Amino acid sequence: MTAQLTDDDVGKTVVDAEGKELGIVATVENGRAAVDPNPSLAEQVLASIGWGGEDEEDYVVTEDMLERVDADVVLRGEL
Repeated sequence: MTAQLTDDDVGKTVVDAEGKELGIVATVENGRAAVDPNPSLAEQVLASIGWGGEDEEDYVVTEDMLERVDADVVLRGEL
């Protein structure tokens, strides 16, 4: 079963299969997360309260790229 992304995942840290932090989830829409690779402190706080926003440096993560979603969003190792 593929992990699913929801609005509750905004603000979570995205990590690769080895646990390296890649950024935070800025927004979630239609099973796709916009991930901010270099969030400022203000962006982290806004995302943690659900007020994240997408900008030009963000990259997209789709549900088929996920290993699991728990306290973090963990990407599969074989991307």
